[in-house]
Amino acid sequence: MSEDETAQWGPSEDRSRASAMLAYQEWVSRSRGINVDSYSNLWQWSIDNIEDFWFSIWEYFNLESPTPITSILSSQEMPGAQWFEGATINFAQRALAHDLDSPALIAHCEDAAPIELTWKELRGQVGAVQRLLKHHGVKSGDRVVGYLPSNVASVVGLLACASIGAVWASCAPEYSAQGAADRFAQLEPVVLLASTNYRYGGKLHDRTAQVDELERDLPTLLATLRIEGGAFDLEPCEPEFEAVPFGHPLWVLFSSGTTGRPKGMVHSHGGALLEMLKHLRLHADMGEGSRFFWFATTTWIVWNIQVAGLLVGSTIVVYDGSPTYPDAGALFRIAERSRVTFLGVSPGYLLGVMHAGIDPGHDFDLRELVTIGSTGAPLPPLCYHWVYNALPHVWLTSITGGTDVASAFAGGVVTLPVRAGEIQAPFLGVALAAWNSQGRPVIEEVGELVVTKPMPSMPIYFWNDPDGSRYRSAYFDTYPGVWRHGDWMTVTPRGSVIIHGRSDATINRQGVRMGSAEIYEVVEGVPEVSESLVLGIESDNGGYWMPLFVVLNEGRQLDEDLIHTIKMALRSQMSPRHVPDDIIQVPKLPHTHTGKRMEVPIKRILQGTPVDQAANRAAVDDATALDWFEEFAKRRPAEK
Repeated sequence: MSEDETAQWGPSEDRSRASAMLAYQEWVSRSRGINVDSYSNLWQWSIDNIEDFWFSIWEYFNLESPTPITSILSSQEMPGAQWFEGATINFAQRALAHDLDSPALIAHCEDAAPIELTWKELRGQVGAVQRLLKHHGVKSGDRVVGYLPSNVASVVGLLACASIGAVWASCAPEYSAQGAADRFAQLEPVVLLASTNYRYGGKLHDRTAQVDELERDLPTLLATLRIEGGAFDLEPCEPEFEAVPFGHPLWVLFSSGTTGRPKGMVHSHGGALLEMLKHLRLHADMGEGSRFFWFATTTWIVWNIQVAGLLVGSTIVVYDGSPTYPDAGALFRIAERSRVTFLGVSPGYLLGVMHAGIDPGHDFDLRELVTIGSTGAPLPPLCYHWVYNALPHVWLTSITGGTDVASAFAGGVVTLPVRAGEIQAPFLGVALAAWNSQGRPVIEEVGELVVTKPMPSMPIYFWNDPDGSRYRSAYFDTYPGVWRHGDWMTVTPRGSVIIHGRSDATINRQGVRMGSAEIYEVVEGVPEVSESLVLGIESDNGGYWMPLFVVLNEGRQLDEDLIHTIKMALRSQMSPRHVPDDIIQVPKLPHTHTGKRMEVPIKRILQGTPVDQAANRAAVDDATALDWFEEFAKRRPAEK
């Protein structure tokens, strides 16, 4: 059987020929006088010639600087690489440069008609908020923060802030005031944009008291702009744009904050602009006429990436609400209503729709939908099979990346086949590899995900880290000069990649390393199981305990028959080493506000670390879930 015959999907000749990736590949061949006849050759050229590659992105997308570029890349040293010195640019100016017949923004909200803005109307709102910010004294370099859901106001707020050269940070209003202040207070912001309510699960949640508390916790504020609906009510005007240096701060994104105060990762106008043009136009194959909806909160980098869809002329679709209201098909219903072409979701959402018995290909009119994106966790093969049974025409593209780099390391390439459980290829310009413990690249072996050459979207620095020590310790302590991301990854002989889970929560049992993702894939394929968490817990005396915690669907109980079913599934589909020592039913699991399982904090709690040292409660979606594990740690089974 050929490799292509093992694929779940492959592009038609027409789709491949019409793709942005192929057009760029052919342009590189002509403009550089080289023969680039495949994606793998194009990727190799991009990492072998890192400066020329990123300058080609600048050229290909017709970027301009009113000041001359003196250097593309000062050195390849990490951290500390300086990109496009001399250049000046503005992220918001490029985002608002289009004037198309299609809408710029469609904003959905539970139980309300969507709001559509033309490109002219969006520019008018950005100009109005820009004028208001300037009225309150905001200038380039000042910080503006948004306590906002994903709606018109948050999109406009980000772009208005960027247009001035001020620095943006946001988080969703489901955060407590203390959780938001843990992030925002570090920045000493001058203006707070805050929604006094948001919708979720069919309810309007009043956040007036939280806004009052947050305002008190931010003593540097000059003004608080409160928003009762989903948009500003201001007289439109044309925005002006401050040309800022390529490396000027654009926004601050925060780490999950699961083990302490969230770290503020600062990204630049130029780095984000180049990276997202490459990502969205070439890898996501979007452009004018596309309609881009990726369900995300304003806390998560995926929301910023969605706003960046404007850079390539796509209509962006945002949503203030629950992905499962009024039922599990909510996001597909929005996709149908707004004729979405690219729908982004999490693996958990796809599993939820599957378990709910919804058939999106039958239950909704999704003829316009050409791509489904997935991120937030490894996408199990089960999801690939289900999607292609329901929607055989779509391109299912899984990506892996991070808030850290404001983009992805690997993901979709529409000219390549899709195989279940695999991410298609490393992104252009990303010198991605799996390294073993000796610091050598490996193929078909599990290794650490590393990036060996700089990316322009890597953080320019961490906030309040004047000597760079926190930045270096986060990524460069294990392999000096090489970015270690903290994921286990396998590179296949054909160049695709498989993500196995976080390397700092990896199971290492009887000398065999196992990623948690492969265990979740099997366990959550058992119909009774809603969610699971597996840990490998070492003890000082050399003992090792591997528990599996399961949340069961309503009305189900963990009995001996179900325990046997789960163990046999793991034994038959994976190996005897994958069978846990104990299977324990829990009422609920804690997650970060971006939906990630809190493997490492729970592991630390079960090893005896006090809860408040192991996890930051403000960074947890339901902090009461931590209390169950604290009590369990006091009475946990004896080590095996």
